Amino acid sequence: MRNIVVIGTQWGDEGKGKIVDLLTPHFNIVARYQGGHNAGHTVVIGDKKFILRLLPSGILHPETTCVIGNGVVVDPQALKAEIAELETVGINVKGRLWISSRAHLIMPYHRAIDIASEDALGDGKVGTTRRGIGPTYEDKISRRGLRVADLLDPSFRQKTLANLNTVSERLKGSGHNSSDDKEQYDEFFQAAESLTEFIKDTTYFLNSAVKEGKNVLLEGAQGTMLDVDHGTYPYVTSSSATAGGAAIGTGLGPNKINGVLGITKAYTTRVGSGPFPTELNDEIGEHLRKQGNEFGAVTGRSRRTGWFDALIVRYSVMVNGLDTIALTKLDVLDQMPEIKICIGYRLNGKEITEIPSTASALEQVEPIYRTVAGWQETTAHIKDYEQLPEKARDYIKLLEDLVQCPIGMISTGPERDETIFLPNQLMKGWLM
Repeated sequence: MRNIVVIGTQWGDEGKGKIVDLLTPHFNIVARYQGGHNAGHTVVIGDKKFILRLLPSGILHPETTCVIGNGVVVDPQALKAEIAELETVGINVKGRLWISSRAHLIMPYHRAIDIASEDALGDGKVGTTRRGIGPTYEDKISRRGLRVADLLDPSFRQKTLANLNTVSERLKGSGHNSSDDKEQYDEFFQAAESLTEFIKDTTYFLNSAVKEGKNVLLEGAQGTMLDVDHGTYPYVTSSSATAGGAAIGTGLGPNKINGVLGITKAYTTRVGSGPFPTELNDEIGEHLRKQGNEFGAVTGRSRRTGWFDALIVRYSVMVNGLDTIALTKLDVLDQMPEIKICIGYRLNGKEITEIPSTASALEQVEPIYRTVAGWQETTAHIKDYEQLPEKARDYIKLLEDLVQCPIGMISTGPERDETIFLPNQLMKGWLM
């Protein structure tokens, strides 16, 4: 049995899509366990770039079965469009994609609520993508949500309209309506109908597969610091983005999960509002943004950029129980004459090595940096660790020591083969 979780260790956008795509041939099933279509995973194969929003990254491998787990929230219109995009380039998903009957549905009125809620916050916006993700999870927790299984219920339209009446009352006075025009809901119902052939109780499916000896790769969205419990609350997503969410979001028991791989960017980025101790609002930050192409795959939003924060990643190692790390975008630092790494914070004149639990305190910290010499040589496309510049290898070793976790992979470009596998016995075991 080899069931592994792949998780982002920062604020998302670490390059999980490529890593999942790279590992997929070694697994029978790839399962997405949380989030919605606000998270985009970019995979580059030759001259083609695929941006996956709801579909697991393993969908690009024709022999792989993919699962959208119960912890995911599903927008039928967005998923239908994503499936259609793949079919136009010859990638068929029928018979190899299953959507959990227990997953919750993003309804058109959830988008209206999301927009109204964000606008009402004014300058205190959380920075959501306004796609209805949060309100859907709210309805889930409040026990008034509609699930994928409800699509098979003849009274689904009536249930939707009943909820819509409640939402209309909720939105009165907000300046927003509930998007209740007939044409939009007709499109929604048509999209929902097209997905019924993919519905399955994936909790039973995944557990049966594991019992048969099949291997499952569990794919998270966003990153650890956006987890609703362990992230920079309230500037977080609405689901459990840490490795613990994999059990909740798929129905696989924790004892059936054998390892956790953390994806870590060689610097730090963040999208949306919230504290970001190492943020660089200067020429260096702009250089990182330009060289790293730091723009959202789904939204196109410009990402905030900053130096590597060892406290953030070390925290992620702890809360996720990371076994090893895949380091991405090392080449973005190639031109830097010197590189800074945050090794601690100063708060109210006192040095601390733990992340404050409140966003307000994290906003106030002053990062303590260690400066190292840059290598100023190219690392892009290198496939052998020994061919990396010596100072780049020194940087990698320093990161390992600071975050207290071994690095087992290094991505040196967007292509599948632009990856270095380090002599890591654990990683070898996962890929046998």
